[in-house]
Amino acid sequence: MSWWDSYRAVYGAELRAAAVEYVEHGWPLVPGPGSEVLLDTGTVLDVIEVPAEIGRQVCATLRDRGMVVPVAATPHDTWWFPMTPNHELPAELSLHTDVVLHTDGIGVLAPPTERPDGWVQWRVRPSFTGYEVPDAVVIVEAVQAAVRQRSAPVRQVEPAVRAGRAG
Repeated sequence: MSWWDSYRAVYGAELRAAAVEYVEHGWPLVPGPGSEVLLDTGTVLDVIEVPAEIGRQVCATLRDRGMVVPVAATPHDTWWFPMTPNHELPAELSLHTDVVLHTDGIGVLAPPTERPDGWVQWRVRPSFTGYEVPDAVVIVEAVQAAVRQRSAPVRQVEPAVRAGRAG
């Protein structure tokens, strides 16, 4: 067996194991076009996808609240968070094209799916949180806070001028 065949066999086994694990814990799947795992949104969970910069801030906010939630990273420098379904994005977030709510049966690539440009991988595995899907309100509020922080103007600090000394 060639190295490539061996790699494909192991990868296929990892995908099957991940799919079984998701289904055993109540996370539904939709059939994908190839060798990938797609989580089904809209019934058990929805997914909110954000740029990695915002995702890191969301995780920091949740950690400050004593919460740990599942988080996946994509090869496109985005992070996604599963959350309870049927929650619409507030108008403030819907204005940001880089904040995407996946719902209504849209399949979301789940780890360990390989793409031509990289892997979808867990930053925080759902097994670490008991496959608990966090409440959408908590996740959306953390995303809102991160977006506001990113959008806030950076205040320049002027150097102190010593009295009586002009340049």
